[in-house]
Amino acid sequence: MQGPAIDKLLDKVHSIYKLAILASRRTIELADGAQKLVDAPADFKPANIAMKEIMEDKITYKVREEK
Repeated sequence: MQGPAIDKLLDKVHSIYKLAILASRRTIELADGAQKLVDAPADFKPANIAMKEIMEDKITYKVREEK
């Protein structure tokens, strides 16, 4: 099963680096047993679920202000 297209995900996150960090952190949470925030087939891998959650705006990020 294939996840959302990278260009559509970049429209949500605006940076390939932020996307990679956000998706990898969420993938680790899902692999450790966190509850899915979207409906996904049982055969979906955690990385695909994480990207689907980002695509559906279930996962966002906040930029920290520098002190």
